[in-house]
Amino acid sequence: MEDNSLVSIGENIWIIEGDIVSFYGFPYPTRSVVIRLQNGTVWIWSPVKLTNHVRQEVTAIGPPMHLVSPNKLHHLYLENWQKEFPHARLWGPASTVRKRPDLSFEPALVHDPPCHWADQIDQCWVRGSFMMDEIVFFHRRSRTVILADLSENFSNKWLFEHWRPWQRWLAHVSGITEGKGYAPHDWRSTFLRRKVLRVAREKMLSWDPSMVVMAHGECQFRNGREYLVRAFEWME
Repeated sequence: MEDNSLVSIGENIWIIEGDIVSFYGFPYPTRSVVIRLQNGTVWIWSPVKLTNHVRQEVTAIGPPMHLVSPNKLHHLYLENWQKEFPHARLWGPASTVRKRPDLSFEPALVHDPPCHWADQIDQCWVRGSFMMDEIVFFHRRSRTVILADLSENFSNKWLFEHWRPWQRWLAHVSGITEGKGYAPHDWRSTFLRRKVLRVAREKMLSWDPSMVVMAHGECQFRNGREYLVRAFEWME
């Protein structure tokens, strides 16, 4: 089985691993979340590189209809997916829409989910930073919170295999490793409106998630709420 095969983590929800990409010289893994909606169409969060294998894996469970960018950093492969699936709707916050004026987006995502998935996937608009915002999602059936960069949770093994010693030191100092799972320090330092951030955190905790999936690092397949409490303790 190829590494980028769909892996089921619950009823009608899968994760799929993508390529490693460079972010300012730091290797970063990529990951998508794939959800089959009740009408049989497929919702794809942070699409990974579209290979023949990925295409076959995704279309085997249903036609892709919603391509979702959670923040302005997660846009690399949107164009290829939209060309391959021209009937799919493209979604993202206003910051992503502004960054990619070459693409045709639906109205920008905000606090409330659009009617296309509101009864199955909730969402929360995390703001308070002058650098970046993010839409966090919650798959109701599996009780899974889906985070992009608000939590990075690298294992020591992965860092040892892919990051240089000084990069690993930065990861531990920044708290983007297992045991903390914080957002990167440069982003945390730009949250000047902590009250807005706390409101978003409380909504996430109110979901009482059992699992947390993030784009970068080790997913949490149990004790999801406890993980979120720890991942956001830096904001106190």
